[in-house]
Amino acid sequence: MISSIYFDRNRKYCFLFATYSKLFWILLEIGAILYGSGYVLLAFIDTESVSTGMTTRQQLIDAIAAVQFTPGPVFSSVTFIGYQINGLSGAVISTIAIFLPSFVFVAFLNPLVKKMRSSVLFSAFLDAVNIASVAIIISVCFAMCKDSVNDWRTILIAILSIALTFRYRKVNSAFIVLGGSILGYLLMLL
Repeated sequence: MISSIYFDRNRKYCFLFATYSKLFWILLEIGAILYGSGYVLLAFIDTESVSTGMTTRQQLIDAIAAVQFTPGPVFSSVTFIGYQINGLSGAVISTIAIFLPSFVFVAFLNPLVKKMRSSVLFSAFLDAVNIASVAIIISVCFAMCKDSVNDWRTILIAILSIALTFRYRKVNSAFIVLGGSILGYLLMLL
């Protein structure tokens, strides 16, 4: 954990509080402004935690891999990242921070949904947000690909996974991930 660099109890407590509050506010902000696919979250996490040094890109990639094997939304990766930063308490703080805005927004926006759906202006806004979200996802995928696809084994797994995903669109992505992990294991035995 990051906090283990301090030995003085008071300084350690201050550092942990700063880390907890920073973690909470970053993820609360992301949860409040995030729209679209859960994968857009990865771009925000990359910008807010990887580029600032709170986590490494490898930790982000590990979080994505862990979440692919667990039920629930991609947002669960935030719990994993929070755990990597400050253990169980970091995981709890991260989870509360990322999901809290959604609960608040749903409570306030529920009465306005019908009006928003029928608005031409709001519909155009949502279309623009959707395409921007796709662009962000593609950008993050390229950045993570540079760090993850680094030898012939990972290149082979990436090509096969992409081909299977586009060829068999109705196959659950968990099977693609599971197949990739089994293939990765088998290729490491060579």
